[in-house]
Parts: sequence; C-alpha cells; structure tokens
Amino acid sequence: MFESLSEKLGRALKSLAGQSRLTEKNIEEALREVRMALLEADVHVQVARAFLQRVKEKALGVEVLQGLNPTQQFIDIVHQELTAIMGGVAPEQPLDFASRPPTVVMMVGLQGSGKTTTCGKLAKYLKKNGRSPLLVPADVYRPAAIEQLHVVAKDAGVPSYRTEERRPVEICKAAVAEAGLKGWDVVILDTAGRLHLDEVLMDELAAIKAACGPTEIIFVADAMTGQDAVRSAGAFHEKLGSTGVVLTKADGDTRGGAAFSIKHITGTPIKFVGAGEKLDDFERFHPDRMAQRILGMGDVLTLIEHAKDRIDEKDAERMAQRLIKNQFTLDDMRSQFQQIQKLGSMQKILGMLPGMGKMKDQLETVVTDKRVKHLEAILNSMTPKERQNHNLLDGKRKRRIAAGSGRPVHEVNQLLKQYLQMKKMMSQMNNPSFMKRMQAMSNMPNPPFSL
Repeated sequence: MFESLSEKLGRALKSLAGQSRLTEKNIEEALREVRMALLEADVHVQVARAFLQRVKEKALGVEVLQGLNPTQQFIDIVHQELTAIMGGVAPEQPLDFASRPPTVVMMVGLQGSGKTTTCGKLAKYLKKNGRSPLLVPADVYRPAAIEQLHVVAKDAGVPSYRTEERRPVEICKAAVAEAGLKGWDVVILDTAGRLHLDEVLMDELAAIKAACGPTEIIFVADAMTGQDAVRSAGAFHEKLGSTGVVLTKADGDTRGGAAFSIKHITGTPIKFVGAGEKLDDFERFHPDRMAQRILGMGDVLTLIEHAKDRIDEKDAERMAQRLIKNQFTLDDMRSQFQQIQKLGSMQKILGMLPGMGKMKDQLETVVTDKRVKHLEAILNSMTPKERQNHNLLDGKRKRRIAAGSGRPVHEVNQLLKQYLQMKKMMSQMNNPSFMKRMQAMSNMPNPPFSL
C-alpha cells in the first residue's frame, strides 16, 4: 500500500546526503520533496501540513546526536512523526473486551468495502487468540449477504447465528442473548451497508447500538477509495461514536493516504489491516512498524509473528537439528520452500526485511513467487530416493525431471548448485575452527559483525 510513498520519501531524503549538519535551507529542500510525496499518496492536505510543520520544528530544534549523520537524524524525526500521525504506539490489546462476556463488536461500513469477509477474518483472528466468537448476519437487504456470512463462518471455523427473523435490531438482540447462554465470549455483528451514506442506514445502526450496547464499533474502510474512506469514517464516527477502523484492500492499487488521514481527521485509530482475499490475510496495525516499512527499515517483528502463526514449531526445530548435523537433503529444501510460501508473497516478506526496499528492483527478477513455485515443481518431479540422495541425479534423470516440471534442464542444474552451496555453508558453520574464527572476530575492538 505504501510502496510508491516509500520510494518517493527515499528520494526526498537523499537530498540531505553529504550534508554536515541540519540547516533551515536543507531541511526546506527535503520537506518540499516530502510534501509532494505525501500529496501524491492522497494524504489529506491538512494532515500533510501539520505533519511537515512538526517535522520542521523538531529538525530545527534538535542537536545531531553523536554517531548519527544529518540524514539519519532527519529520518529518525520523520519516523517519530509518521508513527504519531498514524496513531502512536499500538496498545497491547487491539480490542477492548467487556468485563462481563459477551463482548459485542459492531462492524459498520459502506457496501463493497469487504465488511462480511472482514468479519470472518476478525473471527478467525480472535479464535487464534483464545476467544470463542459468534458471527451474526444482520444485513437483510443485500442479496445472499446472510448466506455469504454463513459460508465465511464455516471457512473461519467459527459458529454463525441462524434465525428466521428479518428485523436487524431483533436479530442482533437475540444473538447477543444466545451468546450469553451458550458461552460465546465475542459477538461480531455484520450490519447492513449502503452504496452511500443515508439517514435510514444510520438510524438502523443507532438502533442496534442502543439495543446491544457494543463495546467496539469498527468502521470497515476500503483503502482503494482514499479520502472518500476518510470522509465516510468521519460521518460514521460522528453518528455512532466508532472506536476503530479496519483498512481493507491494502494490497490493491492504493496510495496509502487514508491510513495517514483517518486518525488525524477522525481521532479514530486503525486497528487492523486486510491485505488479501484469504481469511489469514489480516494483521494488527502497528503505526510504529508501518512507519519503519515506509522508511525502508523493514518490520522484523511482524515477520516473526507471521512465522509463529504459520510455521509449525516442531518442524522448524527438526529442520534446525538436521542443519546442525549436516543432514540437509533436497526433501528438506522442498519443505523450506513450502514454509516460505505460508508467510505470504515474496514481495511482502522482502518488504519486512531491513534494507531490502532499496534492493527491490534487483531482487524482483530473482526472488519471486513464480520462481519459488518453479523450484518447488522441479523438486516435486524428483522421486523420494532422488531427493534423499542427490548423487543419483545423472543427465538422464535431470532431463526427466525437467520434462516433468515443465522447466529447462539448466534450471534443474541451478537448483542443485544452490543446494550444494547451502550444504557447504552449513558444513563450514559446524566446523570448530570456523566457530573459533567467528568468536575471535567478535572479540575484536571493531568487529565487522557481532555474533
């Protein structure tokens, strides 16, 4: 979502390269570029103005810290202000939970924003975190909306409320009462949307709020609509007193301006971001981590959280032991490719690694989702014996594997070369003399890297 903004900010910050100190002149030059980057990203003019003013005040009033050059100091200030404008450091819990269950979460938004799918994503997220959610279909107007929520609930592995009632307020009241009796601790209300704001919709939502007393009222905003999403969020907040926002379609062709503007204009924080069609494509919004991604600093914490959620801990431990004992086979290599794909797209993974944003153009031709699938196809075309013993792979077998995977023979050879390089590296790392050399380097006054 912030790819374009990240690139433009990177170019803007280059104007400070080589400067010995921060001055009003070079700060103005950098801010002029930053201003253009923000406006092109569809950030609200008022938000951009306030952001730039705070950055300028801080940059002029700051002493460059020892060990930092002016560019690094300026980036640090921009990072702090990006974090602040998007909501500051996220709280420990993204949602407030009622002291006495069930907690009622009311999902609101315009039609087409992805509200029903987001209900399923939130339910799955809560279930992973030890909650027992109930999904409630309260959109009786859109054709097949109720059936869609039942299907989403099934895919998420959570229950959905079924009734013959067709009055939204009564559906929600009855569902909350049943949740209290049956022990579901979170009730997610999928309310009706409209193609545009209207009084009838708002009155119905106000009636549901009065009847059910929701702890959270979450506005589902389509990131693709830019400032329209900000205006809609403001209107819903004014009428209902919304407590948070979920930004959907963040993986689409969007410029990211809504994420900057929503908190500043409405005072409502972004709590989650949906970046894909799958129910697992849903993550907490951390303003500080997002600011790091925008500035090319990566987001290792989120990557670690993804890995914990999607990669089996026992498999990872077993793989580590095989690497230590230098028992790494082509079967293990195939398992690694499968684990990598669970984390999401390669572009997303690389974006979370510090410094990789600057190498994006070079890496895109080498490290791609398609490339990983091609390598996996080659490995799948091998027999189990061949994957266990790469020495069996002569010319005839390689041609058979190439034909079976639909890839040229030279790609089969490249994969084997990569595999052998990995084995060699693992062997060296397990060599006592190698470890001694590394330890000696780490004890140097200025080691090239530390262990």
